[in-house]
Amino acid sequence: MSVDREQVLRAAGALLSRKATATMDEVARAAGIGRATLHRHFAGRDSLVRALEDFGLREFEAAIAAARLDEGSASDALRRLIAESEPCAGLLAFLITENQLFEGAEINEGWARIDDRVSALVQRGQEQGVFRIDLTAAWITEALYGLISSGAWSVQSGRVAAQDYQYMIAELLLGGVTRRSVEK
Repeated sequence: MSVDREQVLRAAGALLSRKATATMDEVARAAGIGRATLHRHFAGRDSLVRALEDFGLREFEAAIAAARLDEGSASDALRRLIAESEPCAGLLAFLITENQLFEGAEINEGWARIDDRVSALVQRGQEQGVFRIDLTAAWITEALYGLISSGAWSVQSGRVAAQDYQYMIAELLLGGVTRRSVEK
């Protein structure tokens, strides 16, 4: 029987996004394979997490591409990004909280590509006068990642209905970053 690496990564990501401390045995069970098979693909947890990082970044980059960030208003593009992020939100949440990914000089360049694209969208919104300029694009980008993570965790825990994911994130983020006219 051939093991589909992407299927194993999806199962591992789903489990680890709910239970970050899951053992390799638990990951193997979640993927429907034996521990030995899992270890043939991933020498250990670090190897698995690195593979999840690469996979998660590819998935989020695909979401960014599908969201067509350069089209339409910045607000509409941000709403599309939130919608497109939903399938990979749990994996992104796990990766964002894995501190080991951000230590040392070996940070995956995919994070920089993602940050550049999302920050450019925020900057475009600021230049259009739609988003607040007193908040940095980097801060708004990090807030988006945090809201995507929180949305994923809330849906996975059953505290929030899945159909509310997009609305809650968009309304909270856009409600906080939308520029208000100042009356004198």
